[in-house]
Amino acid sequence: MTAIPDNKLFEHASRLEGKVVVVTGAANGIGKEAAIRFASFGAKVVIGDLDVAGAQRTVTEIQSHGGQAISLGCNVTIWDDQVTMFETAISRFGAVDIVVPNAGVSEIGTFDTVTFDRGKPVKPSTATLDVNLTGVLYTTHLALYYLLLNRSSPDSLKAIVLLGSMASWSGIPRGSLYAASKHAILGLMRSLYPGLHFQNIRIASIHPFFADTAIVPIPVKLLLAGIPLAPVPRIAGAILYAATDPNPETNGSAWLLTDDGPVFMVPKEEFKMGVYKMIDDRANAMIKGVTGIVYYVRLARDLGRILGRPVLIACLGAGAAKVSWDYREVVLGYLNSMV
Repeated sequence: MTAIPDNKLFEHASRLEGKVVVVTGAANGIGKEAAIRFASFGAKVVIGDLDVAGAQRTVTEIQSHGGQAISLGCNVTIWDDQVTMFETAISRFGAVDIVVPNAGVSEIGTFDTVTFDRGKPVKPSTATLDVNLTGVLYTTHLALYYLLLNRSSPDSLKAIVLLGSMASWSGIPRGSLYAASKHAILGLMRSLYPGLHFQNIRIASIHPFFADTAIVPIPVKLLLAGIPLAPVPRIAGAILYAATDPNPETNGSAWLLTDDGPVFMVPKEEFKMGVYKMIDDRANAMIKGVTGIVYYVRLARDLGRILGRPVLIACLGAGAAKVSWDYREVVLGYLNSMV
């Protein structure tokens, strides 16, 4: 892992001049700090938040320092709200360059405890997943389209920065749905990276330890009393660095803030440790096996089981006929050369 000191977090921030940044959940906390930082380096910021008044306060603060920003009410769990947010960014500023699906909540409900109503189990609330996962999926899915819309050149800065957590790797007692959602964020980032890399779009996930924000319940803050928390300005700095770093080798990386220490960049290669390495080795063996005879034997067996022997034979015969027809000129040319 590579440590990124505070004085390096904004070394590529000049790339933000004139860029359009869409941030959800920027009425307060990490999202607000990130929005203000983006604007301070010349970016135009579009904020979508359920807290309309809080989002407008962030906009007012940005504008008071000469920056450009707009906000609109947005419930990230409502698809149409998110479409309106992106369409507003396009109509107002002409493009979308960086997307930060920041909106999130802590554990809502009591998933770990089964409750009853008149003797029957009560359906648990999935509000945490609705916001932290479905909402992020909506934002990210829309980003895949809007980042390419009106793109000035294939080399222009485009990025998606997801907000994970230490809970992306570690379980949290009484926080099962929160941990599940954050595990999913890491998986989403890793799954999207290969395709986005070829489109020259950066993607990253930020994984802070508990931070002193409103998302952390008071009882948890009391439990953590005396333990260093991740500073919100440093988390915002990690978001900007992950978005603006021009090095293609860091694309698809995770960025950790384990306490009040520096930001650590975890290269994608270092995800392959322990059980991850075992799975990766198995996957590589499968890919290698695709070119081997064992694969084709298994392929024929499975196709025969799925399609039935007569259908399989017919398909193989048709395939052989097609190959023969496609290469008939090569074969005829070879035979003529032998005469």
